Amino acid sequence: MTTVVIGGGPAGLISAYFRALRGENVILIEKNEKLGKKLYITGKGRCNVTNDCDVDEFLSNVVTNAKFLNGAIRRFPPEKFMEFLSGKIKLKTERGNRVFPLSDKASDVTKCLQSYAEEVGVDIKLNENVLSVNAENGKIVSVKTDKGFYPCDNVIICSGGISYPSTGSTGDGYAFAKALGHTIVPPVSALSGINLKGDFYKSLQGLSLKNVGVSVYRGGKRLYSDFGEMLFTHFGVSGPTIISASSYINRTNLNEIYISLDLKPALTEQQLDARILRDFEKYKNKAVKNSLDDLLPKALIPVIIKEAGINGDVKNSEFKSENRKKLVATIKDMRTYPYSLRDINEAIITSGGVSVKEIDSKTMESKLVKGLFFAGEVIDVDALTGGFNITIAACTAYSAGNA
Repeated sequence: MTTVVIGGGPAGLISAYFRALRGENVILIEKNEKLGKKLYITGKGRCNVTNDCDVDEFLSNVVTNAKFLNGAIRRFPPEKFMEFLSGKIKLKTERGNRVFPLSDKASDVTKCLQSYAEEVGVDIKLNENVLSVNAENGKIVSVKTDKGFYPCDNVIICSGGISYPSTGSTGDGYAFAKALGHTIVPPVSALSGINLKGDFYKSLQGLSLKNVGVSVYRGGKRLYSDFGEMLFTHFGVSGPTIISASSYINRTNLNEIYISLDLKPALTEQQLDARILRDFEKYKNKAVKNSLDDLLPKALIPVIIKEAGINGDVKNSEFKSENRKKLVATIKDMRTYPYSLRDINEAIITSGGVSVKEIDSKTMESKLVKGLFFAGEVIDVDALTGGFNITIAACTAYSAGNA
């Protein structure tokens, strides 16, 4: 029994290991000069490999097709993945249950997975491009590359998405799947910065807000809400809360979306109003625009005043209560309007890919072609940051490897 695995990232290495462990002849083909190239840039080079949480919490962080993933993550949950990795490297858990190699080196994770694969005899071929995956009578028969031809019984496609194409993620797996009759959900950016309409953000470029509430609305429905850090950039907004928000709006009409920023989430409107009154009393002889420095970052003050539609040159003693209410409302609900997500080349991961409707959730085998399997980012499943996406690669690979 021969299995060809396409792609040498975590999904490819893990699925190859479990296939070879069962005694199959496994050939892993990687187009790059080394394995796990995308892993090297994850977690800023530290590789946030998983999240030390239970299955239910894990699934709550899956944005797309969590139901499809339910069985796979229960068969190979974060706990088991950590045990697997701990067989060769030491791990540590940080804030938010994020798990990293103790060395803080992503390369150690790749070496760990490569070592497992080599121990069970996986034949690893680097610098080799797959040209086609071939089937006859609805069954896999061979793989053709730029260096050879491989008759086989099974193929596991683990070639990733199309984000960060410099790492080799160029959508090859989509092309192979489509040629074999599969539906490809159009790939879009996930976990990316957001381009905003207007130009107000340019004056705020580089401003980082550490404790801000971020909510995304379409019409009157809230699609996403979180609390934490965000950053104003030359294109709009980014930072942890924003990139998470992007995954909830990447398949919607952005003209229907607005992002609400609560700049003082720890205060109610009444408490914020009382705070502003205290500041006005403290700076009673100053204009409004010069009395908010204790409350807001200096660069943000003129933007808030303009957004509230008030006159910042008025002295505090002459500032009317209805205008103060406008000021409070704007600080608690500063609205920004996206026009697009950042280019998919900049996205942390790809949302979209091979439709889960055409994949057996127990085995990751194609429902259309016998002997064809998928694992990792090539499937239309994605999650938030925190180690969840690498674990999706691991658990789908485990299912495909043990099918």
